[in-house]
Amino acid sequence: MTTPRRALPLLLVPWRLVPVLASFLALGPAPSAAADDVTTVRTLEALRTALSNARPGRRIRVAPGTYAGGLAFQGIAGAKDRPVVLEAEDPAKPPVFRGGANGFQFTDAAWFEVRGLVFEGATGNGLNIDDGGTPDTPTHHVVLRDLVVRDVGPDGNRDGLKLSGLLDFRVEGCTVERWGRGGSAVDMVGCQRGVIEGNTFRHEPGAEHASGVQGKGATRDVTIRRNRFEHAGARAVNAGGSTGLAFFRPPLEAWKGPKYEAKDLVVEGNTFVGSTTPIAFVGVDGATFRFNTVYLPGRWALRVLQETREPGFVPARGGVVTDNVFAFRSDRWAEGGVNVGSGTEPASFRFARNVWWCEDAPARTRALVRLPVEEDDGVYGKDPGFRDAAAGDLRVRRDGPAARAGADALPK
Repeated sequence: MTTPRRALPLLLVPWRLVPVLASFLALGPAPSAAADDVTTVRTLEALRTALSNARPGRRIRVAPGTYAGGLAFQGIAGAKDRPVVLEAEDPAKPPVFRGGANGFQFTDAAWFEVRGLVFEGATGNGLNIDDGGTPDTPTHHVVLRDLVVRDVGPDGNRDGLKLSGLLDFRVEGCTVERWGRGGSAVDMVGCQRGVIEGNTFRHEPGAEHASGVQGKGATRDVTIRRNRFEHAGARAVNAGGSTGLAFFRPPLEAWKGPKYEAKDLVVEGNTFVGSTTPIAFVGVDGATFRFNTVYLPGRWALRVLQETREPGFVPARGGVVTDNVFAFRSDRWAEGGVNVGSGTEPASFRFARNVWWCEDAPARTRALVRLPVEEDDGVYGKDPGFRDAAAGDLRVRRDGPAARAGADALPK
């Protein structure tokens, strides 16, 4: 006969200790932040070692100072909610990485963040992040925040930030200025599901072969939001472009549907000063340009172009241009403000609720704007009421004709 077990006495525990007890019974001791999860480095050798040995959750802080650029790393990998973070020890005194072909190059990274560093004087790209040419293993979940990239190149196709084959990425609060005169502040090739927000892109007037933010090579589902572009090249935003066929991601031979340079890009809430045009739709299969403020472009409000003409590629089509403020001068305005190239589908575009103002000839505004299709509810010839355009303050009066358009009106 089996002897019945005696019931264990009920253990009464104060409620404040329940979580602690549960952690020991179910999970073992509650985890604590180990001291070695944060590493501060003061030399390039220490930085190389820390990055080469980085594990999920590691924070690597770089002490103030000037360091040589030209470093390259492969396979840095954090984990979801536990990224590897490379950052300035003191954000008020950011470390400067000077020179090198690329300031830094990171290949095949995942769950990785770079914060508060300065890159200057690189001869190739300021910062290069890529998938190593293997699109089946893309770099993903990368965050670039509060960086300064300046004086890259200066000649040729030299980019501030070169991003190739990135998925699920963010570029936030960065300043990129004076990149290569034939390059881009941010050049994306085959990137997907990204946000570029709250940055400043500043070049020199006359950089006729440069661009600000470019997405091509099958870049898709990227939002470019609340940035400031100051004389950011001929095309402040190049939605699409021209890519060598071997560099598309995924490879073109794997495609089953229509081919494109870019698709489903959103450009919203930005402020554009200068540039030949703020936006070029180039071989793009759908892009939206909305709630932007454009001040004194060099020739056009927008361009619609086709540069990749191989069989199977869609014509530039499906652009949506709504709720923007366009302020221009008659002596810096061509073709009615819209340049349309051959092999495109301008009739597939849609225009609505834009505010158009010719600064030197307001009464002629309507005659000077010639769109490829009829606009819905456009506003022409009314002063948008900039607070102080001469000083660069392009916010508008809340009671003016542009109160519901432009960068300030972008819904939260």
